[in-house]
Parts: sequence; C-alpha cells; structure tokens
Amino acid sequence: MPDFTDTLQLAWTLAAEPSRSPDAMALLRAYYTETSDRYHELHERRRSTSEEIEQGLAEYPSDSLAPPHGVLLVARYGGVAAGCAGVRLLDARTAELKQMYVRPARRGLGAAARLLTAAEQAAAGLGAERIRLDSRLDLVEAVALYRRHGYREIAPYHGGPYVDVFFEKRIPRPRPLITSPDPAGAGHRAGRRPKPRCAPLHHPPH
Repeated sequence: MPDFTDTLQLAWTLAAEPSRSPDAMALLRAYYTETSDRYHELHERRRSTSEEIEQGLAEYPSDSLAPPHGVLLVARYGGVAAGCAGVRLLDARTAELKQMYVRPARRGLGAAARLLTAAEQAAAGLGAERIRLDSRLDLVEAVALYRRHGYREIAPYHGGPYVDVFFEKRIPRPRPLITSPDPAGAGHRAGRRPKPRCAPLHHPPH
C-alpha cells in the first residue's frame, strides 16, 4: 500500500486512517447527514430526522474501507479533519469510490480534487484497473468534479436506491521497478559490481 501522506496546500495534509477513528466517524456522519438532508429537502421539503440518519449509517457501514481490500483517506486543514474519501475493491480489477466529502467551510480550497486523485492512486495500489462510483444528479458539485477528472457515465452496476448516475474511469497500474541488464554476468567477469536496481520511475503523491 502506498504512503498517502500528502500536502494539499499550505495547511492541508492527507493520510489513510481507520474508518472507526473518531475523526473518520465524524466525517462519515457529516457526509451522510448532508446527502440525506439534500435528498429530503429536494423531494419532501424537509430535513432528515435523527432516526433516518442513524438508520442510514447502519445500512451503509464503512467497514469495507480498510485493508487489505479498501482504504479511507482523511484530509485535514490546519490539523483538523475536514474531508474524506473511501475506496474499496468490488473485484480484483475494479475499485469503487465511496463517501467522498469535504466540509462546507473548507470547500473551494482544492481538497476535493486532491482527495479524488489520491483515491485513484489508492485504487491502483490495491491492484484495480478502473474505479467506479454512483451519485445523484442533485449533487451537482460532485457530478461536475467527476466529469472534470475524466469519469465517463456508464450503465448501472448495481440496483441500489437513491442513485441517478454511474461513472467509471480507467486508472494506470503502478509501474514496476526497472533493472539495469548485466548480460551474461559481464560485470562479474570484469571484476566490477553489477549495476544496482534503479529507483521507481513513478513519483510519490504531491
């Protein structure tokens, strides 16, 4: 698993974290509360009840966002948890983006784009060749973000409720180490040491 510690801007940091940590659980609750409130406000002109929030959290657990088949990334602004993005494997070649969220007070500062990029890198690190997600059309900011980052609309890959649109993006696999050839042990015959392995060609997340 790659190291997802990352600097987003001057005051932002990003790292993998257990989904049961207090900060992660608070972010996941905030994510579900906002998406639920927006749904009920659009369709029923009301906000979610506390019972609906608790029921929703129970129906959509985050236990799958953990190694070896998943990860939860938490973004902090000035050391305070302000956003998250989860990744889990659907199969050996397909990952799914889950619970992508940035607190309203910290939006517009670049965290969402970098969280999305880090989630794609996490998916590649898990061995996936593509990443999928589902969303709702009323979540216009999220849909616009995915389209800007190269996600294309696909046919539904599950029949869950509260979903309007499905997206997918191909992601590059991590590059292997490159070794310098030493044909027929020429280095040894000439009394020289073999050339060492080169460093990985891919760069760590920025």
